[in-house]
Amino acid sequence: MENTALLKALCETPGVPGREERVRALIEKEVEGLFDSVETDPLGNLICRRIPRVKTKGKGKSGGGEQSKDGGPLKVMLLCHMDEIGFYITAIDDKGFLWVNPAGGFDTRNLFSRRVTVVTDTKDYPGVMNPGGRPIHISSPKDREKVPEVKEFFVDVGMKADAVKKTFKVGDYIVMNEPAIEVGEKFVSKALDNRVACWLGIESVRKLEKNQTPHACEVIVAFTTQEEVGLRGAKTASHAVAPDIGLGIDVTLACDTPGVPSEETVTKHGQGFGLHIKDSSFISDYKLTAEVESLAKKHKIPYQRTILAAGGQDGAAAQQAAAGARAVGITVGTRYIHTVTEMIDKKDLFAARDILAAYIAAH
Repeated sequence: MENTALLKALCETPGVPGREERVRALIEKEVEGLFDSVETDPLGNLICRRIPRVKTKGKGKSGGGEQSKDGGPLKVMLLCHMDEIGFYITAIDDKGFLWVNPAGGFDTRNLFSRRVTVVTDTKDYPGVMNPGGRPIHISSPKDREKVPEVKEFFVDVGMKADAVKKTFKVGDYIVMNEPAIEVGEKFVSKALDNRVACWLGIESVRKLEKNQTPHACEVIVAFTTQEEVGLRGAKTASHAVAPDIGLGIDVTLACDTPGVPSEETVTKHGQGFGLHIKDSSFISDYKLTAEVESLAKKHKIPYQRTILAAGGQDGAAAQQAAAGARAVGITVGTRYIHTVTEMIDKKDLFAARDILAAYIAAH
């Protein structure tokens, strides 16, 4: 039975950019026994290392594995960001309403009438988010045409103003409050971006461990911070690790839905993991792309090549760190990204896990 319970737990644990500590704690507990060392760096990245599981006997795969540029085993780094988009409280007004500042990119058309969770140092509180303005009963047609900016949204926690000011402070954070659910062959959550990658970072290594699959490379899984605000955690983690190979694990668009031209689909649900060629942040190494494609064909793992017109991911940080690394993106096509209804096809998720395990085993 596939471990979607872990994906549900990851998705429902709050953690915006800069406040990933609860997600990190969940992952730390989950990876016990899978890695040889686990440490947290100053930016909050969780760096998990697994030494080779076969003896190295020189260069080449027949001799036990390729060598790193530093003379040791090849260093393969999986980059999996922990943060989800959300908000920080930026002000509390005299009526007890919380005003917010975004941490990540939002399309405000998806923010109307949302239930949220406000996270303090001691407790989580429910609330509702709405923009300022008149409700439909007393608004004009012109009022209803307007799409508000993020700065016009506030959170109502249903408490008296004095209690609000005693309970909350500027810098507490807010996430959407929606349970993760399975719908037919799909999995839906407000935080698949990018708890999908956290699941893949764990489950690809767990597959190796369960099957006692040898690998000659050193595997470093970095559960990174602050990707949604500029790949910040991945940059510091990649400089520290100096990988030879960077595998950027993330979601990507699946626009196989009404209203989008077929040439803008990016990926289609159920057709396999996304072999990510290019986005705004990096261009994958073409030889590495071909190698992953060859492995997918060999192991009969479904895949689809992808290019994203805009956006970025942690693979770019690995590619550009220190002396540089060869990098490629491994993605899972996701419908309705950056909404509370992010949706993946479970077949694509498992295909991504399988190609990651196959790549590590081949090195």
